[in-house]
Amino acid sequence: MSTLRIDLARVHDVLDDGGAGAQEHRVLVDRLWPRGVAKERLDHDEWDKDVAPSSDLRRAFHEGELAFAEFAARYRHELEGSGAAEALRDRSLGAGAERLVLLYAAKDAEHNHALVLQDVLRELV
Repeated sequence: MSTLRIDLARVHDVLDDGGAGAQEHRVLVDRLWPRGVAKERLDHDEWDKDVAPSSDLRRAFHEGELAFAEFAARYRHELEGSGAAEALRDRSLGAGAERLVLLYAAKDAEHNHALVLQDVLRELV
């Protein structure tokens, strides 16, 4: 199987950046479209809502009901049960990508679902 590099990029940092490279697959991994961002300003190959945390889990984390470690554990459990991470990896490899860029809108770069997803995907590759 080909090697797939998995990186993160905050949506607001890559708006109007000229787009993805030839061997790059850019995927928005949020359940909701980023507030205040016009769809044509974000160069992305797909929007994968299936790989995002469930609405209930996302809400509980954002409302402070869960610490990040608990959120991460529950999100990993959701991913394991859904097969969504594997499907994303397979689509990226099938498209000939060498780099998968997970696009997310969260302001907190150290405590967000994209970090957890990145870890899960790296374990699969």
